Amino acid sequence: MSGKQVKVFLVDGTPGGLTTAEITNWTGHVLAGPRSDLAAVLRRAEAQRPGAYILLGDDSGAVGSVRCYIGEADVVATRLQSHERSKDFWDRVVVVTSKDANLTKAHGRYLESRLIALAAAAGRVALENGTAPAPPPLPEADVSDMDYFVSQLQIVLPVLGVNAFRTRPTAPAPADPSVSPVFRLTHRSGVDARAQQVDGEFTVLSGSVVSGAVRASDRYTDSTSRAYAAYQALHDKLVADGSIEPVDGLGRLTRDVVFSSPSTAGAIALGRSCNGREAWVSPDGTFGQWESRGTDQST
Repeated sequence: MSGKQVKVFLVDGTPGGLTTAEITNWTGHVLAGPRSDLAAVLRRAEAQRPGAYILLGDDSGAVGSVRCYIGEADVVATRLQSHERSKDFWDRVVVVTSKDANLTKAHGRYLESRLIALAAAAGRVALENGTAPAPPPLPEADVSDMDYFVSQLQIVLPVLGVNAFRTRPTAPAPADPSVSPVFRLTHRSGVDARAQQVDGEFTVLSGSVVSGAVRASDRYTDSTSRAYAAYQALHDKLVADGSIEPVDGLGRLTRDVVFSSPSTAGAIALGRSCNGREAWVSPDGTFGQWESRGTDQST
């Protein structure tokens, strides 16, 4: 896998403020900032161009705890002003334009369509868009250029903390060090979960059968009781947002779900705490063994 240089600039010198991001030799330009800085966003030259935009808002009851709206406009600033008055859920905005100002209204519509489709496929956020527009007809060369544009955008946005469009590769290259084997965690109760680490994220895969609940134990100490409560809250949330579908006393994942660690994933799968580095196994060994590959330099 070849490296990428992403240039991130803090416009006002503070993390969490206005931020721009670019990739060397890529025509795209990304501007991100909090809603509180919307006035500054509207004044910038990028917002006066055609392009796409993403509105994001935290919501503990939503899929991935994030709500997202994706749109496009001839003049992005004008549309954002409208959304400031009409949409309350968002607290962050991302503006996607081009450094060379060559994006047209049709290109913006293409970006909007592709990003909505990617967000729906990734299943990481709750989409606020009521429709999923088809991409507009573009010349073949433009389609190729815009698909490359989107592929670079999928690299830049996670750097800015926007993970709505990160999808699991359908056929990852075996030699890719960022992609793990598929690990399984099973139990006589019927649990049969599959997981994979891709781009540093531990993901339990759609269709996995997991515990129907997180179960408490009288043997828990104060610290493990707190952990149990956190696991129970996470399991309840995944059921509530439809990520876990109850089936015959167990649960089935309806989408790929990213967890903060293999141990958290294992706790949701088994319904109790576990050492995820040992519990998740592949034909070649445990997750912990895969994670530690190549670190033994002894001869």
